[in-house]
Amino acid sequence: MNKNRKTLALLLLLILFSANISAQNDVAVKNLDPALIAQVNQGSSYITFPTDIGNIEPLMFEGNVIPNFILRENKSSRLVGVLTPQIIIRMYNEYSYPVRTPSYIPQLTTYYLIGNRKQNELLTVFGRFAHHSNGQDDSLILEDGSVNFISGDFATNYMEAGAIVTSFNKHTNAVRFFKASFEYHRENSVHRLLQGRYSRHRLNLGFSAFRLPKKDNLHKANMSVDLKMNILFGEMGGLSTFSSDRLQTSLVFSYFPKFFQDFGLFVEFYHGKDFYNVYYDYTRNMIRFGLMTNKLRF
Repeated sequence: MNKNRKTLALLLLLILFSANISAQNDVAVKNLDPALIAQVNQGSSYITFPTDIGNIEPLMFEGNVIPNFILRENKSSRLVGVLTPQIIIRMYNEYSYPVRTPSYIPQLTTYYLIGNRKQNELLTVFGRFAHHSNGQDDSLILEDGSVNFISGDFATNYMEAGAIVTSFNKHTNAVRFFKASFEYHRENSVHRLLQGRYSRHRLNLGFSAFRLPKKDNLHKANMSVDLKMNILFGEMGGLSTFSSDRLQTSLVFSYFPKFFQDFGLFVEFYHGKDFYNVYYDYTRNMIRFGLMTNKLRF
């Protein structure tokens, strides 16, 4: 128990320390309009290699597709809407290479930039309405009490609200984002068989940094680090209040070489409950490698 608490405290301190290092005013921050901030914080599309290390079933790949449709009046608008039909799929390394119960996560998010664009730090608030389901219609729970991973119905709707602080560090030549939000799943919006098993209240914290090349003619990040931590609250099948299984953590290092225009290589370290629909009760500890799109482009 003490070890779990120390780990949680260390991660919190790391995120808070990274977010509060003094920022330097630079043209990089001024070029970050709400649409670009939204693109970065919606997440990156990726595909993993079949080399996962840890307690996950053998996969050919996991693919996360996040196309963003920007809704705004013009480029100077402070208010930006983003329509995102996100899909996550896993192809299993089994006979016939099945793709089982993809996660469909369509969402509508609004971002609003507060304050003067010429400030050293930019504050953006956002609100999101999202749906997460897997397109199945059989019973989620089988007669023996186990989860139906093949065709079990999974569905939930949720709302999320939070804020993003964006700054530029001149010493490292990096644009940084600190995000904090609260996620709420209404009881009547969660599948009835998920009641008491699936966390309906979540605190989401994140820090990401994108290092820009020194050359002025290059307008995209060449490497990044992304740290996320989600704390799951509420009844979760008898899980204790201070269990480490209530903590989802992800640390991603990405490198975008010059000869790849739109994507790069990444490695991810992940611990916590699985985010892939009916596997919600599995605790994963894994290291993954793959290709990821580069979101920070001017």
